[in-house]
Amino acid sequence: MQFRLPVSAAAPIRFTPTATSALVKRLRKEVEGDVYFDAFSRGRYSTDASIYQIEPIGVVVPRTEEAARIALQIAVEEDIPILPRGAGSSQCGQSVGRALIIDHSKHLAQIGELDAEGEQITVQPGVVLDQLNAALRPRGLWFPVDVSTSAQATLGGMAGNNSCGSRSIRYGNMVHNVLGIDAWLAGGTRMHFAAPQACSANAKSLVERIHTVAQREATEIAQRWPKVLRRVQGYNLDMVLPGTEHNLAHLLVGSEGTLAYSERLKLKLARIPAQKALGVIHFPAFYRAMECAQHIVKLGPDAVELVDRTMIDLARGNASFRPIVDRFLVGDPEAILLVEFAGETDPSRKLEELAELMADLSLPNSVVQITDLALQREIWEVRKAGLNIMMSMKGDGKPVSFIEDCAVPLEHLAEYTRQLTEIFHKHGTRGTWYAHASVGTLHVRPVLNMKGDGALKMRAIAEEACELVKRYKGAFSGEHGDGLVRSEWIEPIIGQRLAAALGEIKAIFDPRNLMNPGKIVKPSKMDDRSLFRAGPGYQPQAIRTALDWSAWDVHGRGDGLLAATEMCNNNGHCRKFDAGTMCPSYRVTQEEQHLTRGRANSLRLALSGRLGSDALASPAMHEAMSLCVGCKGCKRECPTGVDMARMKIEFMHHYTRRHGLSARQKMIAYLPRNAPAWSKFSALLNLRDRIPGAAALSEALTGISGRRSLPVWHADPEAQWQVPARGEREVVLFADTFNRWFEPENVSAALNVLGAAGYRAHLARGADRPLCCGRTFLAAGLVDEARVEAKRLLAALRAYAQRGVPIVGLEPSCLLTLRDEYTVMLDKTELGDVPEHALLFEEFLAREHSAGSLNLPLRSMEGKTAHVHGHCHQKAFGLMDGVERVLKMIPGLKVEQIPSSCCGMAGDFGYRAEHYDVSMKMAEASLLPRVRQAAAADWIVASGTSCRHQIKDGAKREAVHAARMLQAALPE
Repeated sequence: MQFRLPVSAAAPIRFTPTATSALVKRLRKEVEGDVYFDAFSRGRYSTDASIYQIEPIGVVVPRTEEAARIALQIAVEEDIPILPRGAGSSQCGQSVGRALIIDHSKHLAQIGELDAEGEQITVQPGVVLDQLNAALRPRGLWFPVDVSTSAQATLGGMAGNNSCGSRSIRYGNMVHNVLGIDAWLAGGTRMHFAAPQACSANAKSLVERIHTVAQREATEIAQRWPKVLRRVQGYNLDMVLPGTEHNLAHLLVGSEGTLAYSERLKLKLARIPAQKALGVIHFPAFYRAMECAQHIVKLGPDAVELVDRTMIDLARGNASFRPIVDRFLVGDPEAILLVEFAGETDPSRKLEELAELMADLSLPNSVVQITDLALQREIWEVRKAGLNIMMSMKGDGKPVSFIEDCAVPLEHLAEYTRQLTEIFHKHGTRGTWYAHASVGTLHVRPVLNMKGDGALKMRAIAEEACELVKRYKGAFSGEHGDGLVRSEWIEPIIGQRLAAALGEIKAIFDPRNLMNPGKIVKPSKMDDRSLFRAGPGYQPQAIRTALDWSAWDVHGRGDGLLAATEMCNNNGHCRKFDAGTMCPSYRVTQEEQHLTRGRANSLRLALSGRLGSDALASPAMHEAMSLCVGCKGCKRECPTGVDMARMKIEFMHHYTRRHGLSARQKMIAYLPRNAPAWSKFSALLNLRDRIPGAAALSEALTGISGRRSLPVWHADPEAQWQVPARGEREVVLFADTFNRWFEPENVSAALNVLGAAGYRAHLARGADRPLCCGRTFLAAGLVDEARVEAKRLLAALRAYAQRGVPIVGLEPSCLLTLRDEYTVMLDKTELGDVPEHALLFEEFLAREHSAGSLNLPLRSMEGKTAHVHGHCHQKAFGLMDGVERVLKMIPGLKVEQIPSSCCGMAGDFGYRAEHYDVSMKMAEASLLPRVRQAAAADWIVASGTSCRHQIKDGAKREAVHAARMLQAALPE
């Protein structure tokens, strides 16, 4: 088999189907791991967080280090390029290419030997930075290269990119914190790279050749190589000069996988500072912030980070960040600088010095001093999300990464930013600015339309920016590496001779050009549109959507759904493993297709015709969407606002129209309509969990897991409800399908609590049958049927809303449908005022309590603890604070929120036999262990019916709705 990657990554690959088949067979036979060569998988791995899209030859996810070595060896023997990949969040196109991708992020993520006294540790390349720091924290240690993508960045990827971080002014870059690397060369040789005397014996000849090149070019390096701290272009030839104390591993750091495959990394650790203080400096003009940075660093801060007006405004518009911003921002500044001081002693005096300095610089009273550690962490989370917040702009114009990491000496920073802004204006655009003012690296992204004339403007701006950087003796690549977007700018900065020397280094390590070719050495042009995500011929498929996507269709082209998928910039924020809700299925499988990003890419590729004309409603797309539980975690937590739950409804609509519904889907979708009839046979239906063998039989007949108990039916639920008819203030209660037929005691409790608080309650009623929100129809993609239910419900509630009567619901997934899906299913005239009056039970009580109008007598529950698990939709709407505040109204009650993602049930998801194991793994990730740890006398509170059922099945504990907890606290 003959295969050779052309010099240009844009050139077509000559790779026959026969050769592909042979390669796949060999990989699947010899490699312990997963092998993907299907169109959807290759499509998902064709992008990173850059503007580029290149379909790989295939993907291997090795389970062991030996499996990775074998995959590498097979590729070399078959003359196929290799591309090591971590989180796939590179912003310059480092992790995409026509190669065999080896994804080490799933299995090669073991933390090795820790030398706590020597402050060193060995890790596999797939270890995520936050994962490592979580393990180190109990020992008082951390790895201080604190990149903003710490929740998803792998150490292997960070080494490949020579990552930096907010605190590099104190701790340095990745290259300053890597002590050694065990790596495989493309020739099949394993070598240890460290200080010259500590390198493996088989590396001696290679080290000598490297030293020869470095020694020969020493004078040129001294004259041409940038002297700023942030200089990550090319290979670190300036750091391996013979005759100096150096480390050969530093040559691999920043090499972007073009020299070798890193098997293990030895890292230098640091002690966690005992105390921290943060100063937020407010500036009336952007350039004043730039001018002041050079003076501020003289105070010895750990970090000086810029946040500009654009980012401030976007953060204020984000539901997750707005409350944080409001706590530290004063007035309406054009820019702020976040200045952190840290150490073993109280750094508060440094904040006073900072305030004095700013007064001397004619900016008195500009510093907000923050010593509260919790607020400091929240502020840094806003800053860390800066790039992704920037990318939340809707429309074709996006902030584009290509000159964002230029680093210049601090004394030139203000003038550099002024001149660069003029360049932007010259080309009819503007830039977004944020990041590392402490080291002269500002992440500036001009807003360009890469579907239109963006490529032309990008080239022109890059050329002028490069001249500026050269004039100020800076570095064109300051942090995020070279990749496809900046490799061609290495030579203009360091000169032809040194660029040729980098080619020699590449040839010493990889003479056959198999390791991630096209990056750093012999690159393609940055503006080669054939490599763009939105390349030539990029057009949306003509489809009629079921939901209204016009909010994303800012250009009126009718491509709102595609534009919504394009909001995913592949930053990988959804790869979180220990915080928030997003993305529960990925936390279990750690597979790209079960990631919010993976689903968004699959939809985008299908909608743009890249996967064929029938891809949207294909079985492969169904597989990609199958583990999305509709938690809406991404709706709130994705910085660019990707709403995969809504996208799944749209997908299911098209899939169901093409393939129809299974018997199980019909049974669950039409449950609200059939429930009145089925409830008459409640005694018979409830036998399923009592008769031996009945559960297994029901699984065989319906596909509902026999390992699950089923909800208990009630024949006459309203018999136990006492509707309070007295009270000065009105409220209408929406009894949803699940609380009506399966847990009517929750409705009863809510009515009792409302009555005790002095409200005159009404039950929302339908003319012919009980009301339903349509949620089960939406889950099945039956949007038209859901509209029927929505209109019935709205008709019953409209008169109350017009009188300003609060509409209260118990089940988050049902009540919040009125505020979410209804807004894209129906027009405003049909909705009326209902959505703005729709409130969850706890939300309503918390609002009334805050307004001072709630008079609810509650007795003490001193010594009791309530452990609260939040429903995903409550979290998505930011409503968990209300639940906690309501429960804390009970005197003496201790309230603790369980830090958990989705419970794993998610409507009927956890009932499906094929999803049972995944469902339980989601629950076991954090929820069920915490419930089991609770004392027997403690209360478990959960607002969602699915959540309560999961807790009952998985932990054998009863969980109750907050209404029942409050009812228990009413005076007897």
